[in-house]
Amino acid sequence: MNAAGARQTILQLDSEMRSRYKALKDQVESRVGPLIVVANGPEGGTYWLIQDGQVVEMRQPVDVIFQLAKSIAHIPLGTFSVLAPYLSNIVPAHHLKAGDMDPHDLDMVAFTGPASNEWLQPLQDWGSRIEATRRALDDANLPDDLHRSSANICDAATAFIHSAIRDRAFTMNGFEDFTGKIFNDISTNMYWSAKAQIEAVTELMTLWKNRLGENWRDVYILVYSMWTTSVLNQSTIILRRFLDPDRVNTHLLDIIADQLPIDDPVGVGAENLARIVQDNIAAEMVFPTSQTTADALKGKEDLLSQQILKLLGDNVVAEVTAASCPFGNIRARCTSTN
Repeated sequence: MNAAGARQTILQLDSEMRSRYKALKDQVESRVGPLIVVANGPEGGTYWLIQDGQVVEMRQPVDVIFQLAKSIAHIPLGTFSVLAPYLSNIVPAHHLKAGDMDPHDLDMVAFTGPASNEWLQPLQDWGSRIEATRRALDDANLPDDLHRSSANICDAATAFIHSAIRDRAFTMNGFEDFTGKIFNDISTNMYWSAKAQIEAVTELMTLWKNRLGENWRDVYILVYSMWTTSVLNQSTIILRRFLDPDRVNTHLLDIIADQLPIDDPVGVGAENLARIVQDNIAAEMVFPTSQTTADALKGKEDLLSQQILKLLGDNVVAEVTAASCPFGNIRARCTSTN
């Protein structure tokens, strides 16, 4: 056998290992549970309770106040999204002094520049939507302080938009003057969204915890999130209070998704849990003499990470340790093994 053939024989071994690993995973997947899958979304999240591989219940528990408050709080971000390509790519002095805005980032966002006025009609259309929202507030049956803050946000945005259209120009400084003045109002809307979510998730988790009884200790909770919300994720913060303290780090798992919504959140969640569960057992059996390597196989880090850190030196170890996420988030392993 020549070298190429010998190497192919060796590589075939790994291919067959993966097929056997997948076969085990598929069988474990049909048995997973109890499992709660949480898919964050504009409605406040969808929650699935799964036992023995089957969905027992699906809920979207959060009151619509969550969406209403967030919808209006998003007005500044929507306005930014219309205008951002037409910004100047020169970082203003106050941001230069603070060092909080990367010039290259700004250059990539402000890809058209201020010479174009193609933003006028889109901004006018967006302004019309805001004005329609403002007119609807009186009939939306909102709590008084939420109504006031929402009205303030709409009015401030309308004033900024009218000024920009009248002058056929806008600046980053002018935009920040508009948004800075309504920060307290945005915070009020955020309060109402958070309140609605906490109350709804607390009620649902209490219900499911009582339903599972002594099996609750074994429940896994998988929460999908984007990288931009994977640390201090809104759902994870609430959910961690319901697990036994010694289960939080092992049974509450943030799954960083490439995009949301997930096409098959239950299926992907069950598959991930099957991999996690079988890796938990495999780790201790395959690496009985090295707990560090066993812990790596359990999903908190790549198997090669410790060797790579050793080869790169102590300084890199310190840098990586300092940068590590305190919540131990994992990336969804939907198509590969460690």
